Amino acid sequence: MAKSSLLNKTLKVIGSVVIFFTLPSLLLYAFLYFKYNEDLPTGQQGAAADQLATKMLDALDQTAYLNTNYLEWTFNNKHHYKWYKSDNTCEVSWNHFTVILDFVNHDNSKVFVAEQAYNGIEKHDYIHKAEKYFNNDSFWLVAPYKVFDKGTERRLVKTEDQKEALLITYTSGGNTPGDSYLWHLDATGKPKSFQMWVDIIPIEGLEATWDDWTITESGAKLPTLHKLLVFGLEISDVKGLVI
Repeated sequence: MAKSSLLNKTLKVIGSVVIFFTLPSLLLYAFLYFKYNEDLPTGQQGAAADQLATKMLDALDQTAYLNTNYLEWTFNNKHHYKWYKSDNTCEVSWNHFTVILDFVNHDNSKVFVAEQAYNGIEKHDYIHKAEKYFNNDSFWLVAPYKVFDKGTERRLVKTEDQKEALLITYTSGGNTPGDSYLWHLDATGKPKSFQMWVDIIPIEGLEATWDDWTITESGAKLPTLHKLLVFGLEISDVKGLVI
């Protein structure tokens, strides 16, 4: 009987702890969902959408970006990148790991652990992790320049305040094909923010800013800060070179 009573008390304590930690999270999620969740807008494909996309690229000096064949940055003080665009390689570093990604031949990628070459059983796991980091973190740096990538669909959207916005849907590529982003631009065509309809975020239409733009040595214009709700995504040590 004593054991049964102790078990019941233990279960009650565990249940209380679970409720204590999960209930506020559920309430917060419900608040955010009803406040921010939006259906994916509809828009018109065609010349007008492409013209708006071109206006955005012109505002950012796409030519300077295309001529930039080396990019370096740190994402959120965690992941470090040295991207040799013209060589189709990128050095990705985090913690004690460094992976040199070969985008043309995946099997040629190299892994280093504590600066020592690693060819063990988890080598491809580390390569895959580095690729996921790169796909996510580079998107936050250069997404505006990807609006004409293969597999993209462009649509012109009229917002509630009758402004033009650019809806980009990625039908292929990356880790989550099918994701959509609605770009909000200033009068010159420069991105101010985008809303996201993405697989990894359960609230559709969340908005992230594109702030604190810097002009690299190569002339490429790149952001160094994004604000998402109360969070900030910082991109530091940004370099862009023609080498």
